Amino acid sequence: MGMGKHVCAIAVRSSLRTDRLLERPMPVWAVLIPVVATALLAVALVLTVGVALASICALALMAAVIAAVHHAEVVAHRIGEPFGTLVLAISITIIEVALIVSMMLAGGPDKATLPRETIFSAIMILCNGVVGLCLLLGSLRHHEQSFHIGGANAALSTVIALGTLSLVLPTFTTSSAGPTYTGSQLAFAAIASLVLWATFVFVQTVRHRDYFLPVHNATDSGLHAAPPSNRLSWASFGLLLVALVAVVGLAKVLSPTIEAAVAAAGAPPAVLGIAIAMLVLLPETWAAVRAARANRLQTSLNLALGSALASIGLTIPAVALASVLIGMPLALGLQPKDLVLLVLTFIVASITLVSGRTTVMQGVVHLTIFAAFLFMAFVP
Repeated sequence: MGMGKHVCAIAVRSSLRTDRLLERPMPVWAVLIPVVATALLAVALVLTVGVALASICALALMAAVIAAVHHAEVVAHRIGEPFGTLVLAISITIIEVALIVSMMLAGGPDKATLPRETIFSAIMILCNGVVGLCLLLGSLRHHEQSFHIGGANAALSTVIALGTLSLVLPTFTTSSAGPTYTGSQLAFAAIASLVLWATFVFVQTVRHRDYFLPVHNATDSGLHAAPPSNRLSWASFGLLLVALVAVVGLAKVLSPTIEAAVAAAGAPPAVLGIAIAMLVLLPETWAAVRAARANRLQTSLNLALGSALASIGLTIPAVALASVLIGMPLALGLQPKDLVLLVLTFIVASITLVSGRTTVMQGVVHLTIFAAFLFMAFVP
């Protein structure tokens, strides 16, 4: 009996040593890029950002996006789905909220429409641009892809409810002038948004977690690889946060340059919000496209729809609190043109997700709506 236990202990220690030997070390670039990007951000905050420094910052931003996705995938592989996609979505959204609130505090009444423009742009980018790109590229490679209807429809219905409460209803209320909420209406919208988002996270991670797991794909070797160690996972989590701070910070540093380019091109001010939203959402876009090409469309939808949910569910309570603290009104209601695009997006997304299978056609439809959104932003 004692000999058996001794042999078992030796076997366990040998197995652990083998796992450590087989575990691939973290790539050097994955460590250096977040650190260098953050250092460059600090330099850009101190010095005047000219053309040369702006170009370097743009390259650093792109590299930080790639590093963020790498570390998010390491963390996701360790904790499993759907927690992995949730980590990336919530991390980016929290930093995005901090960016919006800081710009509101600095800009005052001139930034009353910033939350509306940011949230609307995020919905259109995620539900049309990211989803359309994933459906198109995934279907071109795999012809037809499948996902869990229960999870996708739960996410989409919550996005529709949040988007309507936050962006549509203020246009039609009569208690306050313009597309705004009264204080009590804003408080209700903030609480409702937070409750809906928190309930969805509970459903996604606890109650009905199976609805959000990727459809089995035997050809994806990444699904069968041994998970990384705790040490490597925590290191990746820390570097993920550093990379995301660098992404959002560099996006903010580049915003004056982008704003000057928008003004020089004679484009409407709303284009600035779209450009910044695109930069901030680059990590999620990259990760979603990679998952779709690996025939894990469920993961792509988790990222796109989950990020849209977090963008509304966390942003509205935060900006509502900031609005009360600084006494600044919020113009949340969309204009008629944007209302039509939002309703069209929700209708088409509902049809896309009704069958549990997608083809190239759905991807082209969503990308066409996204192209219309971009074109109408420049030519309102």
